[in-house]
Amino acid sequence: MPALHIALLTPDDMPTVMYIQARCYQAIEPESLLSMSAKRLASPTTCLGAWRQRALLGYLLAVPVRWPQLPALNSPSCTVPPDADTLYLHDLALLPGARGSGAGGRLVRQALAAGQAMGLQGAALIAIQQSAAYWQGQGFTAAPPPDAATRAKLASYGTGAQLMRRPSGTAHATHIDRDSHHGRHSL
Repeated sequence: MPALHIALLTPDDMPTVMYIQARCYQAIEPESLLSMSAKRLASPTTCLGAWRQRALLGYLLAVPVRWPQLPALNSPSCTVPPDADTLYLHDLALLPGARGSGAGGRLVRQALAAGQAMGLQGAALIAIQQSAAYWQGQGFTAAPPPDAATRAKLASYGTGAQLMRRPSGTAHATHIDRDSHHGRHSL
């Protein structure tokens, strides 16, 4: 099997990102191209794709934020604050045929390494579509929403959405390459 390659997403990749997103989400309505592109533009070094040969199999959009100020779902704009302290893993999605390939774990590790290189103190995400167990395998733990604004954003992801955090430098669990998850913030 050809090697898996992780690289930065480019504007040319966004139509395929949108296709993958549409294939992965049942719990929420897919976000717009404008919203997804805004995140990639805000933090191009933490928005990654996984390719096998020349085919994009999955992606991870992650942006630095100031905890707990998380971007709203489907927001048309995204700005990285100068005092960002947390890498927000907004969206991890893999085509069904790429699940179990190790692509998800590699995308997560590379994004977390980029966040650590930026001096960010940890990472956060919102797990949906029964993905919390996957994220626990990546070193994330459930976190209570710290304020009303965060509770409102969490509610926008539907029933069962779970806020999760991970401190910087957390050791990876032994099954980090299990990509049996699907969907957003199942990163």
